[in-house]
Amino acid sequence: MSKPSLDYTKIGLKVGLEIHQQLKVNSKLFCSCSPELFKEEPDITFLRRLRPTQSELGQVDPAAYFEFQKGNKILYEANRTSSCLVEMDEEPPHPINMDAVEVVLTASLMMNMQPVDEVHVMRKTVIDGSNTTGFQRTTIIALDGWIVVNGKTIPMQAASLEEDSARKTATHEDKTTCYRIDRLGIPLIEVTTAPVIYSPQEAQEVAFAIGRILRDTGKVMRGLGTIRQDLNVSLPNGALIEIKGVQTLDLISTVVEYEAQRQLGLIAIKDELANHNITPNTLKAELVEVTNIFEATKSKVLRKALDKNQTVFAVKLIGFAGLTGRELMPNFRFGSELSDRAKFWGRVGGIFHTDEALANYGITPQEITLLREVVQANPTDAVVFVADTAQNSQDALKAVITRAQEACLGIPQETRTAKDDGTTRYMRPRPGAARMYPETDIPPQPLTPQLVQTIQTHLPESADKKFQRLSKQYSLNEKLTKQLLDSEYLSLFEEIAQTSGVSVATIAAFLTETIKALQRDGIPTAQVTDEQISCIFRAVGCGELAKEAIADVFSWLAKNEDKTVSDAVSALGFKMFTETELAVIIDRIVVANKVQIEKLGKNAMGMLMGAVMKEVRGKASPDLVSKLLKNAVG
Repeated sequence: MSKPSLDYTKIGLKVGLEIHQQLKVNSKLFCSCSPELFKEEPDITFLRRLRPTQSELGQVDPAAYFEFQKGNKILYEANRTSSCLVEMDEEPPHPINMDAVEVVLTASLMMNMQPVDEVHVMRKTVIDGSNTTGFQRTTIIALDGWIVVNGKTIPMQAASLEEDSARKTATHEDKTTCYRIDRLGIPLIEVTTAPVIYSPQEAQEVAFAIGRILRDTGKVMRGLGTIRQDLNVSLPNGALIEIKGVQTLDLISTVVEYEAQRQLGLIAIKDELANHNITPNTLKAELVEVTNIFEATKSKVLRKALDKNQTVFAVKLIGFAGLTGRELMPNFRFGSELSDRAKFWGRVGGIFHTDEALANYGITPQEITLLREVVQANPTDAVVFVADTAQNSQDALKAVITRAQEACLGIPQETRTAKDDGTTRYMRPRPGAARMYPETDIPPQPLTPQLVQTIQTHLPESADKKFQRLSKQYSLNEKLTKQLLDSEYLSLFEEIAQTSGVSVATIAAFLTETIKALQRDGIPTAQVTDEQISCIFRAVGCGELAKEAIADVFSWLAKNEDKTVSDAVSALGFKMFTETELAVIIDRIVVANKVQIEKLGKNAMGMLMGAVMKEVRGKASPDLVSKLLKNAVG
């Protein structure tokens, strides 16, 4: 559904950013293992289940308890190159990686932050299985800085250094989740801003500016999964919502826009419920088994459940008719909010509700009429029902009632996860104060004035100085220079420009414009490594590949993992013509166009050039074609 543009100043939108990016250093944060992922079968596997514990104050973190309630088991996978006993939580952590500390310190000083005197490592409770220890190690490196974006000063609250989590590879029906611990322990920088961002576009621009500073260190990784953006979004009458895992910068503005729409929609629902005197006490968890209503159902979903001897339970939501179907974001309704809670707390695949087109699921009007009668629903009431085991169905509907009760009060604070379309889904409750506590296995590490001064003296060049240098050194126009400054491929551009022998304009245009165009076309550009890109341009520079074939070879490599440029050239038939082979083709085309050549004279060259290049595209240099054509025509 189309939404009018919002006045974000009027609605009081506030956004804070948390930018995470992996660091390009030689080892993990608390051991000497290589910070690399592996694709082969694991050498080692081990099974665990994590449990929440009380803090020193006797508190249990609600997010940790939430994950524990799922009853999951975790199967960890490892190899001997990228993991050791530290990642397996069978050995204490080693001293902190000082190379990683210095990278974060460099970025902090570039953002005008004040370094701490000592690095104290903390434990942050994590019990979803992504850390074998049940916590993530993190430490603050600097505080209280600022950057300027479009003339506005953005306060930078902190720069931290932390270990990345294990990566999920599979989830099985027996509640076993597989994680590879190769990524666990890779150093991450985390940079947080104050909540002084007041529009979706500004959020994206600030994130972009921070990303550029991190890239300017020359010590951050690039590619899919190496950078993640978390957002804290709030409205005055709404709630502080943490949104995790925005993978691309281009998606940030959409995520913020949709979250503002969602909160405004929920505020409107709260007001409507208040106008009809619907309160949390109005909504009762009066669950009714309605299996017999659907004994002869033609619904495939319900039939599948009933054939497993599962049950159907229903609950009435007083006053919610029309509200469960209310759209909050594109393709996301209040019923989706209820469904997300039911899935997590009830372990069900989803729910049905009477505001949706139930006929699409094979559920008849007669069945719905009977359902409403059994639960004693009025026309102003909505009915939610679910088919699963009795325990799961009841847990799911209790979660639905809880979420409906929350709707009467406003917007619950929670953590949500970002989807690829910019919408978000419920992830877990917001973590509480019991989440963080000191790490006792790692001693404090002083940041001496001498170390800070040394790094301050050798900071990377500023964006303004870099712009001037790039323009002068490579004779690039203003547009390409700016695009390079904004690109994650800047350092790769300089490396290729100095070693490949290819025109710098060709390199810059491909890295900034062509790759973006390929990405829009669905090409998984992040799959192509820097080394593969360098190889493509080296092949062009030594005459083994035509520059017209660069995009085709790149696209082929993106879809064929672990292949080489030579493999791409062979598969695409882009092996370059020799001068002798090219001369034969040109002679044939000249003979075939003899009449036109006599008629047009020198003006025939453009026509001939087009005819030859059409036949040899990607297999011959235009300069060589032009030279041989001139010789052939005389």
